[in-house]
Amino acid sequence: MHYASIENLAKSFGIRTLFKNISFYVEEGDKIALVARNGSGKSTLLKIIAGLDTADSGTYWVHKDIKVVMLQQDTVFEEMKSIWDNVLKMDNPVVKVVKEYEKCLEQEAENIDKLTDLMARVDELNAWNFESELKQILGKLNLHHLNEPVKNLSGGQRKRVALAQALIEAQLHEGKCLLILDEPTNHLDVQMIEWLEDYLSAQKVTLLCVTHDRYFLDAVCNEILEMDDEKIYVYKGDYDYFLEQKSLRQEVQASELQKDKNIFRKELEWMRKQPKARTTKSKSRQDAFVDIEERVGQRKEESEVSLQVKMTRLGGKVLEMKKINKSYGDKVILKGFDYTFKRGERIGIVGKNGIGKSTFLKIALQQEMPDSGKVNHGDTVVFGNFNQEGLQYKEDKRAIDYVKDFAEFFPLADGGKISATQFMEKFGFASEQQYTPLSKLSGGEKRRLHLLSILFLNPNFLILDEPTNDLDLQTLRTLEEFLLDFPGCILIVSHDRYFMDRMVDHLFAFEGDGIIKDFPGNYTLYREYKQKEELNVSRFPITEKKSAETKTGQQETSNEKQLTKNEKQKPSFKEKFEFEQLEKEMPQLQKEKATLEAKMNEGGMNYDALQKAAERISTIAQLLDEKEMRWLELSEKI
Repeated sequence: MHYASIENLAKSFGIRTLFKNISFYVEEGDKIALVARNGSGKSTLLKIIAGLDTADSGTYWVHKDIKVVMLQQDTVFEEMKSIWDNVLKMDNPVVKVVKEYEKCLEQEAENIDKLTDLMARVDELNAWNFESELKQILGKLNLHHLNEPVKNLSGGQRKRVALAQALIEAQLHEGKCLLILDEPTNHLDVQMIEWLEDYLSAQKVTLLCVTHDRYFLDAVCNEILEMDDEKIYVYKGDYDYFLEQKSLRQEVQASELQKDKNIFRKELEWMRKQPKARTTKSKSRQDAFVDIEERVGQRKEESEVSLQVKMTRLGGKVLEMKKINKSYGDKVILKGFDYTFKRGERIGIVGKNGIGKSTFLKIALQQEMPDSGKVNHGDTVVFGNFNQEGLQYKEDKRAIDYVKDFAEFFPLADGGKISATQFMEKFGFASEQQYTPLSKLSGGEKRRLHLLSILFLNPNFLILDEPTNDLDLQTLRTLEEFLLDFPGCILIVSHDRYFMDRMVDHLFAFEGDGIIKDFPGNYTLYREYKQKEELNVSRFPITEKKSAETKTGQQETSNEKQLTKNEKQKPSFKEKFEFEQLEKEMPQLQKEKATLEAKMNEGGMNYDALQKAAERISTIAQLLDEKEMRWLELSEKI
């Protein structure tokens, strides 16, 4: 099914052209990533498709039966209303009955008749699956205090509420929705990003998204659209394929540009020699000259500026953190943390949101005091601190002037130097963009300018707090190239797994309650280690349980006696309904499994059918395990 068509679309802001004459199509089941430089108009293009903005020219069409749902970078909420009301503000009968049912559950003892009626309506609308999906999405995005007003939330929490809102609305329009996500992984921790990958990969959803997370892009998307030089290019493949094909395209363009320049020089010489009165034949040649002059003027030559850093010397003493303790009330951030940093170390910091990673960086920089312990800086250390506060300026000046306030030139390892203009070009600021006022830059361009201004100061110890947020893929590659050649120390907090895998030698893993483990390896190795650890725990739960029971046998017996005195938690109406459903579903699954096994034993199935049957039997076995465990839990209550 054809979902959307974009044909010859153009958009400008004043004299600045974002894109022109771009065309592409979205088919059912497509999962498309849109990549481009910050400030190229990615978000504007998505808003036009979602009907939230208008184009200067061209047409866009979305199928009348398709619902377009968009996650914007800055979602507007009803500030005084709760998370729950904002997430479920859709005008939909399923949403209405689920909202009413959940509210009534809180007072079930007083509203038994109403609750019974609501359960019947939920059943009638087949809304149990929706409620289950709703709880899963909110839980995975760590949104639990649903009655909290949105006005009290942090920036990261607001982003997660907006994402939940978009995913839930898309879920309501199963298979008939174009889901548009603008930087969905910003402000998510790694566990949330990995869940979102699995969720979107498993859903039958048609997706158009802007993302800088390359692992996410590879896991979810099957097509890449690149906006470059006011045009659009389509790549059917993963990120590596995109890089390969883009490189080939640039080589072809560079070759064509060289040919056009040679022709242009010859034609320019001919034009200068011609008399004013021209024949018809020379007039056609003159028109051809105008065309080639325009082509040469439009094409940009890719110039690579080497950034071999001449870093300020770093002495033997770098940074010492001795027996550091830090808490906020009952929340422990650091408990006796002790580490001496060495020259050339590249350390990544991982952990859930709100666990204290940014606080740790502030203590290391002596911007915040620990409760106890000492922080010592080496005499030769020059810190470069890229924090989440972003670009700070009092006066609205031009971008180039802002950078020149720090320094006019950047020193290179070979004794040479490059100008502020060349340094900015390396980070994607073309000469005309460098004269843009700071207030006119996009959010991504401000982040990029903030980053390059810190690097331009030539520090020897870089502290980077979420450096990849809001940066485009091209800038990320430039940053990675710079950091790979950087001879000083680097301390990075990032949820970008690809970036961490390339940049760091070992990790500080924040595991909660002040516990920080020093893991020797990159993020992928750490994740594999954690998965094996979780597998071992889940493989031997009975042994651990028996051990615990042996130590506290008398207490267990006492507790069981107490529970027999009507102190067991009473089952809710929802749990009773779930118990009845499980008793229906388990025999059906067992029957389906037996049927498939019988067919496989008959020997008449081809290879593909056998493989599908085996996969289905494996899925059924897993489902039965889960449902039997849940049945046992509920039977204890009921």
